[in-house]
Amino acid sequence: MDELRKGFHHQLNGARTDLARLAAAVIEAIPRATNILLNGDLDGANALIADDDRIDALSVELEEHCYQLIALQAPVAGDLRQLVAIVKMVGDIERSADLTVNICKAARRIYGHELDPRLRGLITRMSEQAQQLFEAALESFEENDASKAAAIDDMDSYLDGLQRELVRTIMESNTNDQMDLQVAIQMAMVARFYERIGDHAVNIGERVQYVVTGWLPEHKGAARYKNGIPRPNDDTDGIPIVTGD
Repeated sequence: MDELRKGFHHQLNGARTDLARLAAAVIEAIPRATNILLNGDLDGANALIADDDRIDALSVELEEHCYQLIALQAPVAGDLRQLVAIVKMVGDIERSADLTVNICKAARRIYGHELDPRLRGLITRMSEQAQQLFEAALESFEENDASKAAAIDDMDSYLDGLQRELVRTIMESNTNDQMDLQVAIQMAMVARFYERIGDHAVNIGERVQYVVTGWLPEHKGAARYKNGIPRPNDDTDGIPIVTGD
């Protein structure tokens, strides 16, 4: 029995290593996609978009590995919690990779248009913050550190603020006829893509907390419901947020 447990934990550690590699690929892709966008690098855009198939293949392989461990190894509760969390994290990482691809697609659509320095600065700051969020999520996962994972939410609030500032700048530029409408739409979508990458990093942090302490964000809503407490209003700024994949 001990040998079976050792074999299981060896495979579980392998799954954790593979997940870390997937997250590292996204961390590398965020600044790469940003440079492509800011420099109008069509060849780079096509290369990053093509590489997304590799990320998809690795994601599917890792998910299948986790399912096999669940079905064949009969993990105990703590190990099962970790496997379920890994599967959910794979989804967040894969979708974040898709968002870097969407940034590259936006770069192809606005090719030939020079971006305002204010927009370039905000995009750079959003890219850096999104990358830092993913790095923090990966670090909390590798270290099983619930406190580091919990701190990611505050980092994401700063990224949300940058998104609102970028959308506001785009709207002002478009109102003053300083920006082509197509470029304005694409830049608003790009702002959403960076913001969503941050949201996926937060999700990973929440799964780390789940593995380490059993905490989930849904517990807040459940407690409010049981105690008859109304949900707080999250819409505090009135700035419309453009949706995207």
